[in-house]
Amino acid sequence: MILPVLTVTFDAQDPARLGRFWAEMLGREVVGNDAAGALLPGDDTQLGLRFVPGPAAKAGTRRLHLHLTSADVDEQRQHVATALRLGGGHLDVGQRPEEEHIVLADPEGNAFCVIEPGNAYLAGCGPLGEIACDGTREVGLFWSEALGWPLVWDQDEQTAIQSPYGGTKVAWGGPPVTAKGGRNPQRFDLAPTDGDQRATVDRLVALGATRLGTGTDGAVELADPDGNEFSVRAG
Repeated sequence: MILPVLTVTFDAQDPARLGRFWAEMLGREVVGNDAAGALLPGDDTQLGLRFVPGPAAKAGTRRLHLHLTSADVDEQRQHVATALRLGGGHLDVGQRPEEEHIVLADPEGNAFCVIEPGNAYLAGCGPLGEIACDGTREVGLFWSEALGWPLVWDQDEQTAIQSPYGGTKVAWGGPPVTAKGGRNPQRFDLAPTDGDQRATVDRLVALGATRLGTGTDGAVELADPDGNEFSVRAG
């Protein structure tokens, strides 16, 4: 089976600004920075990010955040300084003083963590080390099958998957899972590399996804077993 390409899409009031912010944070180039949105393409080991026009996120609707890695303390400090210079800010989510990671928010309030150097769990995962999601073990197993990515963590209802090529992990924290409060402003997008959108959708439905409809761009929208919306793009 040819593995689909996974991208994380963010609704944004200013997609161009968020595209520039994350491009500088991750050392990438922005593609298609126009009215349709901004894309930071990924590769075999690093997930892509897409920023599209959308309403401001409502409280409690964000169900994922990013983990950025650091090679050393100087790089961790540089990540923080860059984020603050570009309009990000510190975020208090109840972290303890002894914790070494630093919690920040981008200019539109999307949380992310700058992970401390020497973190063994994210060693070798690259600059975008992890997409940390709110979700059940069931949804972690679903995405493992959907993407053809093996489980690299499955303990105490927490799961994580990773491409066979390595790189960015995608993880789900297990219960308690925050009740869904409307359409997610952060979503997964799949692009079938073989171009067969219908077969991909049929396979995902067989795995437990629910079909929701088709967008004006031809993308088919579905929901995973936890009710999180995601899209399968055409062509």
